[in-house]
Amino acid sequence: MKQRFFELADYAIGQLRGTETLLANFAGETSDFARFNHARVRQAGSVTQAYLRLTLIDRGRRLHTTLAASFDQPSDHDAIRAAVGTMRSELPSLPADPLLLYATEVNSSNLERRGRLPDATEAVDCVIAAAAGADLVGIFASGPVFRGFANSLGQRNWHRVDSFQLDWSVYLGGDQDAKDKAVKSTYASETWNAQEVARRIQSARDQLKFLAVNPRAIEPGQYRAYLTPAAMDELTGLLSWDGVSGRSQRTRQSSLQKLVDGEAALSPMITLRENTTEGLAPSFDDSGFPRPPQVALIKDGAHAGALVSARTAKEYGLVANGACDEESMQSADLDGGTLPSVGDAGHARSGHPGREPLVPELLGPVLVPDHRDDPLCDVLGRKRTDRRAAERDAVRRFALPDARQRTAGSHARARVDPEPQHLRATLGRIDPGTGRAALQPDADAVVGRRYGPAPRLRAARFGGLARRSAQRRSAT
Repeated sequence: MKQRFFELADYAIGQLRGTETLLANFAGETSDFARFNHARVRQAGSVTQAYLRLTLIDRGRRLHTTLAASFDQPSDHDAIRAAVGTMRSELPSLPADPLLLYATEVNSSNLERRGRLPDATEAVDCVIAAAAGADLVGIFASGPVFRGFANSLGQRNWHRVDSFQLDWSVYLGGDQDAKDKAVKSTYASETWNAQEVARRIQSARDQLKFLAVNPRAIEPGQYRAYLTPAAMDELTGLLSWDGVSGRSQRTRQSSLQKLVDGEAALSPMITLRENTTEGLAPSFDDSGFPRPPQVALIKDGAHAGALVSARTAKEYGLVANGACDEESMQSADLDGGTLPSVGDAGHARSGHPGREPLVPELLGPVLVPDHRDDPLCDVLGRKRTDRRAAERDAVRRFALPDARQRTAGSHARARVDPEPQHLRATLGRIDPGTGRAALQPDADAVVGRRYGPAPRLRAARFGGLARRSAQRRSAT
């Protein structure tokens, strides 16, 4: 892949004339995947795909297009030559871009992080054996991810990381009220461990008994609550939608604006950073700027920084730190807390020191401050009066909108967002020049796994890098 990309980039650069500058971005993968339903394989296959995005710049104007690479040299050369010619003919009709900013200093890099991935048959057999007799629904995907950058100034960057993800739900089953209840789990890493897969699936099955208990009505008020790793994943992911964006914070549209302004604070236990060093995202952005190893976003409950793209840096006089155009987190890292684990209680088997938190220890009564002192309410700025609680003047509620407009359900039928902005700066599935979807194999779940990495939640004790698919998997 590496040599093929650089050969295509060199050919594209060879088409330049005069003062033209070319940026070339590459995104690709080679993946095995399998979908499960009722603990049986519903769909299995492999996919190899690659996309080349070319950006032509001349006299302050820019235009880009995205091509699907076939690695048939004559065909790819013809497509590149035609694309450069089309952009050249259209570029003079465009106005100059006042926010144009790209790397002019050469910062080349090469990273190849190879893991120990399972054979597809081995992975499928392991899941089926561990889930025997259970109603398990999920998806497995495994393989290397490739990213690359090249420009006509001589810069060359390459990024390859091996990884896998197993995302599943185990359903309770039974009557109408119980059949839609499920325990959702994820296991992702760069090193396959069959024993750990079996343990995690069994752990999900063991938790089903909690869902079988009759629900209990809870009166309005404040309670100590336990958030599972999957819940923390969802909450942290919400911050990628304008929460930690430098542009949103400058325009005062951030969901954490009061935190940014210093008018409120979160718990001092909360520290969040963009951790490129230990994540799956490349160490360079689409404009060729290097990404720092880490970017502090929240430190000890206080605002510490933001993700700043090249265009935002140019517009507001900031320093770019390699953020994508959407300025969303690619390798989020949330510090762990102090919850005890099964391993800490002496029940962990040898070789597995990290265990799930002891949920029963969280169910006792707890003294909480008055809601008027709740910093999270102040940060989010959302409240409503609850008329049922006569003894309180107000009860703060949170109704965070789902920016991705997801379908409800643990594994609801997959749907594509009308404007999948979160994929625009990755695979180029939407051609920025035409607004039309690029042709590609039907492997959207595999693609989403690659370029929408979820936070690495050390509090969740995942034991690996957790990644979230950009779209929900099917339950049928």
